[in-house]
Parts: sequence; C-alpha cells; structure tokens
Amino acid sequence: MMDLVSLRRDFHMHPEVGFTEFRTAAKVVEILTSLGYDVIYGQDALDGPSRRGLPAQEVLDQAYERALRDGANPAIAAKMRGGYTAVIGVKKGKADGPTVAFRFDMDSLPVLESQEEDHFPTANGFRSRYEGNMHACAHDGHTTIGLGLAEKLADGDFSGTVKLIFQPAEEGVRGAYSIVQKGLLDDVDYIFCHHLGVNVPLGEIHGGSHGFLATTKMLAHFHGVSSHAGASPEVGKNALLGAATALLNIHAITRFSSSDTRINVGVLEGGTAANIIPAYAKMIVETRSATEEVNAELEKRVRNIIASSAAMHDLNYEIEVIGGAIPIDYDDEMADLALEEAKKVEGFHSFKKGEQNSMGSEDASFMIKRVQDRGGKGTYMSIGTDIPAPHHHPKFDIQEEILPRSVELLNRIARRLLA
Repeated sequence: MMDLVSLRRDFHMHPEVGFTEFRTAAKVVEILTSLGYDVIYGQDALDGPSRRGLPAQEVLDQAYERALRDGANPAIAAKMRGGYTAVIGVKKGKADGPTVAFRFDMDSLPVLESQEEDHFPTANGFRSRYEGNMHACAHDGHTTIGLGLAEKLADGDFSGTVKLIFQPAEEGVRGAYSIVQKGLLDDVDYIFCHHLGVNVPLGEIHGGSHGFLATTKMLAHFHGVSSHAGASPEVGKNALLGAATALLNIHAITRFSSSDTRINVGVLEGGTAANIIPAYAKMIVETRSATEEVNAELEKRVRNIIASSAAMHDLNYEIEVIGGAIPIDYDDEMADLALEEAKKVEGFHSFKKGEQNSMGSEDASFMIKRVQDRGGKGTYMSIGTDIPAPHHHPKFDIQEEILPRSVELLNRIARRLLA
C-alpha cells in the first residue's frame, strides 16, 4: 500500500511552480504507469497555444535541469520539456459505463518557507529544498490524494472509465484552460474537484462550494523611447509614466451595484536609472467579479484605460491574458452524493453544502463548466483540515491524517457512480 505521508513530504520538499512541475509530473507518470493506467502527458495532455502565463524559456530550462538532477525520469521528462506538465491517467473498467473524472493540482507558490522550528515541515525535516518556492496551498496533498485514489481504483473492478487529471499551474488560474481546450474533458460524464483547507476545519466537508470569482489576469507592456532625463527629456517617451497613469485610473474604476468586484494592480516595473527616461514598463493587473458579465465589463474598462494611458504619453502597448477563471455552479445531485459518501468515512462529522468558502478564483471552473455544457455534472468540494497559517503563508501546512480520509472519500464516490 502506498505511503501517503512519505509521498506528500517528498512533493513538499520539491515544490515546482506552474508549468515547471517536471519532477512532480514525471513521478505521477511513473506511479500511474506502474498501476496499469493508460497515461496521457506532454503535448498530448494540453493545448500548447492556449497555455496562459507560461514562464520564460530560461526559467523552464532551469527547472527542467533541476528536475533531472533531483531524480525525474529523463525519458518521461523529455516529453514535458517546454512546460507541458499536465498528466492524465485513464483506467477502463471491466464493463461499459460512465466516465468519472477527478482533478488534482500539482503546482507550488513563489513563497519562502518558514525556517522556524514550530513549523511542522521544518521540525520534521521536509521543508522545501527549493528556496523561494513552497507548497503553501496544499497542492502537495492534492497530488498525493490523486495517486492514492489511483491505487484504490487500479483493480479496474467497476463499470465505466476513471480519468484522473493532474493539472499544472492552478496558481494564477492558468493550467486548466489548456487541458479543456485539448478536448480531454469532452467525454466526461461526472467531475469532482476539491481543495483541502480553505477555512474548513478538520472533520468537516462541503459537498458543493461557491463564492469563487470570475477573473482575468493581464500583463500589459508599455513601450516608449529612452533619453537623457537632464539634457533632453523632451525627446523621451516615458513608458513608466504611462503605466503609472494606467495604474491610478484602473484603481479608480467605479464599483458595481449588481455584483461583488475586485481590481488590483499587483506588479508595476520599469526604468533602469534615475537619469534615463524609461523606455519600457510592465504592469500585471487582475479583475474579479461574482459574475462573468461584470468581469468582462471590468476587463473592457481596464483595456480602455491602458490604451488611453499609452496614447496620452505617445507609447505603444500590448496586453496578454495570462490567467482566468469563471464562477463555479456546482450540481446539487453531485454535492449530495459526495456528502452521502462522506458520512460513511470515519473522521467526517460535519456535512455542509452551498457554503461560500472563498472570494478567490479557481480554474477548475473551466473543467466543471465544460462537462456541464456537454450534459454532464460536477461539483467542487472543500475538505477540512486545520491549518496553522493562512493559505499562501510561509507557515502554511495541512494535517496529514486528511490524506487517507480523502482518498477513501473519492474512492467511494467513484465506485458508487461506476457500480
């Protein structure tokens, strides 16, 4: 039987950010293959052109070489080179039946993990070995649960097909969209996605969670002309000034009476020296709303402000969409089924549905929506674990006892639908 704790700690020690999960994904491929799954990975597992927020080639290459040094199977990793780190495990049962999918995200965050001895991973020797990267959002646990489920279902003693989706780049809501665009959800009848923690205590489960916001993440580039800031400032075209103008006006966008909204410029960079007019600046901005319609309007207004700000300062500009998500509308029937099965798993004692657990965003929303649009059903579950610090915090951690409990829950869900 798989040692879930050891597996989770191994993933925790080797955190890889979005589209650089070469070691993690290669290990997933190895384990799924050993369990007799048909495994789809590399360029077969996602649509390359629709990937959002892909890291620079230098970053991808460095992460790839690091993964090889740390034990990634070279033959497997080679197919993932360039950021093709999605993995899909498929197991067909002994008779025809529906297709049931489960989604597990794999990526970490650019967070420096705590070195304090009261931080459990530090005290127990499995703190991140990649300084500046950390599993601060439980994705190491999610990946482990997915592999534990794979082991439970490896006998194929069911009617139908199981599809286990190991997704890269959930952070920044980037990775799911390209898997959907590849068509890998088009044969799915039921899909279950989940997250550990999210302010839900150990022993509690939410069979269906909402409150996830539609969002668009944009990277804007401003291009001007450099010149001497003292001798010939009138010759220059200040890209940083144009970006700053956009920033102030973006934050001045009016709020909406019809929907919750969020706007944030999280990055503003430009310039090289005090005496040089900046020729280039970049800005990363996000919009969020409880509805797709209002988020689309926010995005339109942001784009107009960027264009107008660039024009005011005689700059050229371009905008890239580097991430996005839509709200989650779960199916009551699937949420109820999850709760019914949770009541049979030792350790769960509080059962809820329809709770608003987050004002963040989740790109599993694209997967659930694709299944629903094609006549299927899905839900997004929140599985409780007490956490010593918030998600994305240097002292974030999970309670490892939730790992086998979650595996048992998902196994029960799968076998009920594939009975």
